[in-house]
Amino acid sequence: MQTLHVDLAERSYLIYIGADLLSRVDLLAAHIVGQQVAIVTNETIAPLYLAELQATLADYRVTSIVLPDGEAFKNWQTLQTIFDGLLGARHDRRTTVIALGGGVIGDMAGFAAACYQRGVNFIQIPTTLLSQVDSSVGGKTGINHPLGKNMVGAFYQPQAVLIDTRSLETLPQRELSAGLAEVIKYGLICDEPFLGWLEEHVAALRGLDQAALTEAIERSCAAKARVVGADERETGVRATLNLGHTFGHAIETHMGYGVWLHGEAVAAGTAMALEMSHRLGWITADERDRGVRLFLAAGLPVVPPQEMTPADFLEHMAVDKKVLDGQLRLVLLRSLGEAVVTSDYPRDILNATLAADYPALVARLNNQ
Repeated sequence: MQTLHVDLAERSYLIYIGADLLSRVDLLAAHIVGQQVAIVTNETIAPLYLAELQATLADYRVTSIVLPDGEAFKNWQTLQTIFDGLLGARHDRRTTVIALGGGVIGDMAGFAAACYQRGVNFIQIPTTLLSQVDSSVGGKTGINHPLGKNMVGAFYQPQAVLIDTRSLETLPQRELSAGLAEVIKYGLICDEPFLGWLEEHVAALRGLDQAALTEAIERSCAAKARVVGADERETGVRATLNLGHTFGHAIETHMGYGVWLHGEAVAAGTAMALEMSHRLGWITADERDRGVRLFLAAGLPVVPPQEMTPADFLEHMAVDKKVLDGQLRLVLLRSLGEAVVTSDYPRDILNATLAADYPALVARLNNQ
């Protein structure tokens, strides 16, 4: 088992990474404050792992709250179901909410924990690669709004993050690839040598090689922990973690939440960020192609929905959380391994990026 520390003063916590951790009551008990536990999960994960976690927590009074599965249910109505479960079972301020599932479950359970009786104990047990390397770490919680993704929420740190790599063995291949989008992101924004490692190990990762998965998760979580420790509330460097997300969130909102998986939209959005960084003269065509090629090797889409027009993108991007004083800020690459957040770019470069011929780029890369 590997252990990482997220350094946030009195809100600091540990990330545990390893196989078969779901049965480690000692790890969980160290972070449970009372005798009441509420496990929040969904209809897909519950048949796979809920009974095992309930058995691990046999000495506690456990309430299980099972939600529908999918990004389309990340809303007020589903959040209310969590509150109904907590209140119905008379959970008090010493309860511990445990999120057992992917990013949607983690975001909603965390938001519920932040709100219930003005804040109760919270533990993350992420079961998808995307949630293990990204959403479970850093304290971002929330729900979607019809006009924008993740626009309602709170910063609320967990007491611990327990990453059981064995849970990836039941993950569909499409979901595994979606998680790799966020893994690749860390190499692009702050760790160029990690890109080389990923190029060598992407096949092993897609083949669920435990050693490769553990290293990728550890390096990704370590990178995020460093960034979050430096900028917990995203007033500066933390925004670089959103590489590709402004374009990607526009795709998710326009197409309907859940039509594109989050990681798929991030991959296509990052291809657009690579294209724009190249058009600004910050990275070479070969560097752009290197990033796009890695997404393709991970089984991810890099062509945005062809039915989306530049006007569609701009409409949705105007609601992005990085908009300040009416200025759209984008995360772009000065070089591979160095990301910046900027609103200082020519508008015609953005328009050309939105209208670029991405199918032709993919066709060329596939023919090389």
